[in-house]
Amino acid sequence: MIELRAGAARALVGARHGAALAALDVAGQPVLRPLRAGCEADPFAWAMNILAPFSNRVSVPVLVDGKPVRLTPNLAGEPFPIHGDAFQRPWQVQGHAPDTVCLDLPDGAFGPLRHAARLTYRLCPDSLDASLVLRNRADGPLPFGGGFHPWFPRSELTRIAFQANGWWPENARHLPRTQAPEPIPDALDYRGLRLLPEGWINAGFDGWTGSALIRQGPEAMSCTLEATGLSTLLLYSPGRAADFFCLEPVSHPVDAHALAGQPGLRFLRPGETMAFGMTLTWRSVNADPSA
Repeated sequence: MIELRAGAARALVGARHGAALAALDVAGQPVLRPLRAGCEADPFAWAMNILAPFSNRVSVPVLVDGKPVRLTPNLAGEPFPIHGDAFQRPWQVQGHAPDTVCLDLPDGAFGPLRHAARLTYRLCPDSLDASLVLRNRADGPLPFGGGFHPWFPRSELTRIAFQANGWWPENARHLPRTQAPEPIPDALDYRGLRLLPEGWINAGFDGWTGSALIRQGPEAMSCTLEATGLSTLLLYSPGRAADFFCLEPVSHPVDAHALAGQPGLRFLRPGETMAFGMTLTWRSVNADPSA
């Protein structure tokens, strides 16, 4: 495990576990839900996962030179491929300072989606920055995407706020129920701080502005989440009994490969790259008495 330190902030990075974060805390208070001892083999027990060369589920084949190539499911119990392969592969450490680490994934491949990636984590006393550059290693143009999958602590006091233009309700297969985003219902209007839904939610929000606020109680750190190059925000929570929830900044909606116009996916030519990033900042929220 690689430890980063900056003031009272600490991050733990599992290079061999998909470059995932195992912990992010400040003076012992968690910003992200920490990895529990003995759960390293479960990728979704970590504090944050890296998603590439796509995010969430894909239900249709990818066209390669005009021919459909179906992607193979990569997780037990999941009928569709999910979240790409970056979170399942070991990454190579290219540079490490007390507050920064740079990691490479030189040989990623999810079916025909051959890719390389470089990830940098930078820790400051009041923030963590994660930036990723994804490159097409295939012989022709293909659709790429990705994002970040942080797991936040959830309590009865947790509230969130963000702005978006629409949402993608899910069907029984955890895929979008419609071909286009729908108006956001009043119960999911998070333009102001409000509690998480009582029950299950697993939905994407379209036209997200790139910023979200997570307001916690005294046992976890409140923070802001800001992203660049990522215009969809996924909100996932099994319900109020869970000790976590996820706000995932990603480049495209769930199953974008099957949606009209493949929204958010980038068709990269061989050697071409795309870049995106996420910053978690905790000082600005805690210092604001009105939040």
